[in-house]
Amino acid sequence: MKIPPSIPRHSIVCYGEVLWDLLPSGPQPGGAPMNVAYHLHKLHCHPAMISRVGNDDRGRELLEYLRGKGVCTDYIQIDDTVPTGIVNAQQQANGDMTYDIVFPAAWDHIVADDINIRLVEQAEYFVFGSLACRHPASRNTLFSLLKKARTKVLDINLRAPFYDQELISQLLAEADILKLNSDELELVSNWYAAPADTTARLAFLREKFRIPVIILTMGANGAILDMGGKTYTHPGYRTTVVDTVGSGDAFLAATLSMMPGNARPEEILDFANRLAATITTYKGACPDYDTTAADALKA
Repeated sequence: MKIPPSIPRHSIVCYGEVLWDLLPSGPQPGGAPMNVAYHLHKLHCHPAMISRVGNDDRGRELLEYLRGKGVCTDYIQIDDTVPTGIVNAQQQANGDMTYDIVFPAAWDHIVADDINIRLVEQAEYFVFGSLACRHPASRNTLFSLLKKARTKVLDINLRAPFYDQELISQLLAEADILKLNSDELELVSNWYAAPADTTARLAFLREKFRIPVIILTMGANGAILDMGGKTYTHPGYRTTVVDTVGSGDAFLAATLSMMPGNARPEEILDFANRLAATITTYKGACPDYDTTAADALKA
């Protein structure tokens, strides 16, 4: 690939899996980094996505879908050998869903090249998760890009069995901003014998791994923002929930969209909660919506 003398600057770069969720109701595009990139685009943050799809129909359809949503696909690589990622979702007799994140997948083989290195160097924020580390190829690429990133945003996104304590410790040590949910906080806290109190657990992780900003999402119970050595709590907004898929990704996108300005932590937390709650009123992780819809939830 010929390297251009310069590449367009993207303020936020998302790294990791793009795939198809094969649901009982039909296939849906998925992948937490992709969802974050979509919501960042809706918030006019000009994100880019680094990933990899197969040279197959699913890969072409996924790229077409992302382009139709306005998400930049210039840095999504094409793999001639490994197929586009899929997740087989099956509904159990009790109604619960089980998910098989099929291996191998093209996004396991993301390559570090001069173009995506330069892309990350120029960005203000670099968003990554743990799932992209399940194969040495994408894991090694991630750690090479982390060396070039300015502000490193870990959306921890634990998916069994593709993580262990050693890996998560390495990722936490890289993070400038950490986003996790209540279940993930419970698991990580137990690893390190952290205190039982939630705010004390966040302070423990902040100090142990020197993480300036920690975002804890708690579903219907709102969220906590640990920032500047202080904790800020929001109870969340009540809505008529249609689908919770993607709401956490929207929350992270909303938070990052507010970070570069002079917004107070309380304002950041309020907007992120409003947008996440708004997304639950739609079906799917990347619905068509107007961001002003979140204004209707203002107190």
